[in-house]
Amino acid sequence: MPFEVKVTTRFDRELRQLSARHPDLPKLYAAILPILQNDPYNRTRSHAVKKLAGVGAGDGQYRIRSGRFRFRHDISDRVVYLKACALRREDTYRWRSPTPHPKPPESSPG
Repeated sequence: MPFEVKVTTRFDRELRQLSARHPDLPKLYAAILPILQNDPYNRTRSHAVKKLAGVGAGDGQYRIRSGRFRFRHDISDRVVYLKACALRREDTYRWRSPTPHPKPPESSPG
């Protein structure tokens, strides 16, 4: 029995805003729907679904990747709630080093 997929108002708003700038997004979204309906937990390990560590229920515990986009969702009983849609940029997960500070002059023994 397939899962039912529902969207939140936040997800709907983000999807509309991103679709205006990225015409490929609706096709990617349509491609993840059958995955979420049939295997939202990724029990077959054949999809780009990941359970996020440290994220509680209601905050989008799972993430599915499709192209450059990330869709966060929660699962309750037989219902998948799509919570957020975001564009994954190249610098999203990169750690930026702080501005280097000049080293103090070394003191010579004397």
